[in-house]
Order: sequence, then C-alpha cells, then structure tokens
Amino acid sequence: MKYMKGFLVTILSLTLALTTQAGNDKNIVSSVLKSAMVYRVGAELTHSARVTLNQGNNDLIIDNISNRIDINSLQIGNNGNVTILSVEFSTNYLRNEQKLPQVKRLEDSLESVNAEITRVQVVIKTDKELLDLLKANKEIRGDQTGVSVIELTKMMDYYRTKTLELQSEISKYTEKESKLLESVARINKQIKEEEQKNNKSIGRLSLQLYSPMAGQYDFTISYVTPAASWNPSYDLRVENINKPVALAYKAKLTQSTGIDWQQVKLALSTSVPAQHNNAPDIKSWFLAFTNPNPVSNALSGMIPGVAVTRAPTAAMQEVVVVGYGSRKDDDAYEKEQAEPIYVVNGSIISKAEYNKIEKRAIKSTEVLKAGQATAMYGSRAASGVVVVTLKEMGDYVNVKDNELNVVFDIDMPYDVPSNGKEQNVSLKDFKVPAHYKYYSVPRLDKDAYLVGEIVDWEALNLLPGEANIIFEGTYIGKTSIDANSVLDTLSLTLGRDKRVMITREKLSDFSSVKFLGSNKKQTFTYEITVRNNKKEAVQMELRDQYPLSTNKDIEVELLQSDGASVNTETGILTWKPQLAPGEIKKYRISYSVKYPKDKQINL
Repeated sequence: MKYMKGFLVTILSLTLALTTQAGNDKNIVSSVLKSAMVYRVGAELTHSARVTLNQGNNDLIIDNISNRIDINSLQIGNNGNVTILSVEFSTNYLRNEQKLPQVKRLEDSLESVNAEITRVQVVIKTDKELLDLLKANKEIRGDQTGVSVIELTKMMDYYRTKTLELQSEISKYTEKESKLLESVARINKQIKEEEQKNNKSIGRLSLQLYSPMAGQYDFTISYVTPAASWNPSYDLRVENINKPVALAYKAKLTQSTGIDWQQVKLALSTSVPAQHNNAPDIKSWFLAFTNPNPVSNALSGMIPGVAVTRAPTAAMQEVVVVGYGSRKDDDAYEKEQAEPIYVVNGSIISKAEYNKIEKRAIKSTEVLKAGQATAMYGSRAASGVVVVTLKEMGDYVNVKDNELNVVFDIDMPYDVPSNGKEQNVSLKDFKVPAHYKYYSVPRLDKDAYLVGEIVDWEALNLLPGEANIIFEGTYIGKTSIDANSVLDTLSLTLGRDKRVMITREKLSDFSSVKFLGSNKKQTFTYEITVRNNKKEAVQMELRDQYPLSTNKDIEVELLQSDGASVNTETGILTWKPQLAPGEIKKYRISYSVKYPKDKQINL
C-alpha cells in the first residue's frame, strides 16, 4: 500500500509537470503576405494568419513579418471576439532557411567541376612521373657495349617523341585545370550571392490573447515599413513628328523588408506617409536691403533645349471605335455547329489552349457567325470564330485619383524579392497628341532639340522623373519630365537632331568700339544661320538675347532684331520660322552698350 501511494504521487507530479510545460508552449504560426501598398517612401503590408486558440489566455507568435516596421502603425484584427492583451515585436535571426533550388543546382555543378579537376590533376601527375622516369633512363653509360648507331638513333627518336608527347599533354591539362579553377571561383561567387539573398532575418509578433471560446480564428496584420519605395520612370517613343507621343508610365520598385513578396496584390501610391502633416503657419514678411544681382543673362540656369511655353487649352480628342457582335449560348452553339476556331490576339489556337487562358486575362471576346467568319478567315471558319483580345499590362492597372494622392491599383499578383534591387513595374501606356517643334538657343548651344508640347497633361497623373527617349526606333538618351510645372503646356525634350544645322557668328565688320568723352561704346552684331537638311519641313523656335542694365551709367540699345519677338523685360528675342526641306534662313541681332571707359562690365 505504501508503494502504491508513492507510485500515485509520482504519476500526479509527472502529470502536473507535463501540463505546466504544455501551458508554457507558445503557439507559433507563419503569416502570409497578401497585399502591399507601396508609397513613394515606405509601404503598408497586410498579412493574414489562421490560428487555433484555446479557451482563456493564449500566447501566440506570428512569424514572417518584416524585420523593419513602424510599431506605431501596427494594426491587428480578427474575425472573433479575441482580445489582444499585449503585443511585442522582435527580430528572428535563427530561422531555418531552406536551400534555394538555384543554390542546389550550383552546388551540383561545383561538385562535377571539382571531380573533373581531380581527374585532370591525376593525369598531370602521372605524365610528370613518366617524364621523370624517361629522363632517368635515357642516359647511356660509357661501360655499355653492343649499342649500335642505328639502335642509338632509334632510342633518341623515341625519347624525343615521348618527351614532346608528355610535355604537350601536361601543358594541355594544366591549361584545362586553370580554366576549371576559374569556373570553381565563379560558381562559389554565385553561390555566395544567392545565399546572401536568402540570408534574411524576419520579424515576429509575440501576442498575449484572451479567447472566450476555443476554435480557429483568422487574424489580419497590417503595418507600415520604411524598407520599400518606388520612383516613376518613363519611356517616350516617337515614330515620327506626324504621330503622337507613345508614353509608357513605369515604376522602379525596390524593397528590402526581409521577406520576399510572393504573388502579392500590389498597389502604388503617390503619397509619402513619412512626411509630417502639420499645415504651415504664415508669418509677417519684412523687407530689407540686399545686394541686387543685375539681370545680365536672362537665360542663365535654363537647361538647353527645354522650352515650356503657354498655349491655349485644347481638349484632347479621342476617337473610340466600338464593335458590336452577337453570340448564342456556348453550349447550344456547340451542339448545333461543329467546333469554331479560336483566334487570340490575331493567332489561331486550339480549344484546349483557349481553355487554359485565365478569365481575368481576357479583355474582350467576340463571336463571329459563319458568313462574317468565312469572309475573314476562309472556309475553315464555317462553324464560326471566337475572337479573343487579351489584356495588356495597362489594362490590369486601375488608377484611383483620390483627394490627396493617386493610387495605381494593379490587378495582377507580383513577386518582388527582398534584395533592394530595382524592379520595373509597368503602370500605363498613353498615346498623347503633341505639337512638335525644333528649339535652339545658339548663344548657349548650337544644336537643335526636338520638343513635343502636350496640353491637358494633368489628366495623365505624371510625377517628376527620368524618361528614356526612343525616336524613330532608335534610343536617343534620357530627359526629365517636369510634372511640377504650373503651366498648361508640358514640354518634353526628345533629343538633338543634327540634320537641323545652326551657326551663330560675330560679324566683325558690323561690330566696333568707340570712345565718346569719358564713355566707351561697344557695338556687337551676330548672324544666326539655320539650315534644314531634313526631307520634311520643320517648325523652329530660335532664341537669342541682348543684355539688360539696371545701372543708369550703363546704357543698352537694341539696334537690329530682324523681325524677332522682343521681350524688353527679359531681353530675349524669339523667331519662329518654318523651314522647307533644304531651306536656309539667316537672322541678325545687333546691340550697343555705352558705359564709363574706366569701368569693366561682364560682356
């Protein structure tokens, strides 16, 4: 009986210990990233996690969270009456990483290369030993007799041939070994880079919960992380100056949140949540004297070739062609007729291939009946044609123009690795009507720049950014889009055109220096020559300038402007000639400057 009591006490103690240990075990679940709203700086990530909870208090760890979060932005919700008692964020540096498939393939390749190196080294070693043996046995000592001249010649030929053969083989395999060792170095370098991509710490949330009922609950976790951003970029394509600008709106997206975004619902916002949201308070403005800067060069600071001018607002015209068709119920139609043919984006495919197309990828479907079908596709279309147009990238992007920002909502799952590298995301494609002209300021730059002027550009929701220029199918270079302009016309510089030649020369015969008492008067005359070497007429805008004076002792007079439009406030002269193919036009500008002869001025 005494032993029985001791046994029962032992069992009871063990049961209590196991129960206590089980109560201390924390429930660890891995969250799944569902969506990412990426701001210009930062991103809001939303995860989901399904959790099994006991009735009462529970300790829960939610894993696979970004390792960089703004804890003040953290929001956790659930589909039940579970109460969150406390939340703690930490970083998990000890998670077990699965070896990436590409790393496994690289390691297999490395093993094969190392095996080949071992084989090559064995061959080299064997050949060297044979060569040493050959050298050791080629000496014919003086006490040897009975060796004829013929035998000696044969032996020498053998040694020579065998030596050359072994040395050639050693050289060949040594070179092969060197190349294999280079391959090993490259593979090891690639393995290291791939492992660094996967060597990421992740965040985790430790929660204390109270659940009134046991069961499964769905949790939603959202937070803002600073470890993601996007910047706008553009492609500007101009086929020729008689066609509109094809503008491709793209985003350069980067993220280093510590977790790879896989099949994520992606949206891009133009707002910056990191900015403060305090409205400015205007203060009194008191004037004071300062050192004035004379306006001696009204064009200083301008980017050569970029001209933004006001133009009357004109509504963009859009022509929409709508096709109408009719179709019967698919099942009834197939019963009445034989199989139709399927045309997707102009290519005929099988019904099996058609059935594999995701429904959300289809932009439009039209069924052509026998008469119309055979007229377009011949007798093989007697049973009808199903014409399918697939969506382009821009069709997946829904632009939401909100009160304070613009959101590009992308209806396509995206994979974005957490490696900090830029990934291009296509947003929208536009065909924008433009007025083209050639622009030049030969005083600063003698090249002619093709400029496209776009009105009503505000509807495009552009942001300041860099643009690639593709003109007539050739990459020209880069330009910048100034989306902060307050003008109603946006000017896009599309590159230099060397076929429009411009020169600006000082005419010495019409320039002079004279002394009038205590003053000095200088006259300057320049001639601008424009030649159109293109096969079509071009519209030009030429600009030059004469200096201005804010000092009463400096007098400036414009003597000749050859019909230019003169802005007396800025000193800028503008000509807008139309040049036919091969046509040459010349313009002169002449001005005089009188000032005290004992002074120096910045002419």
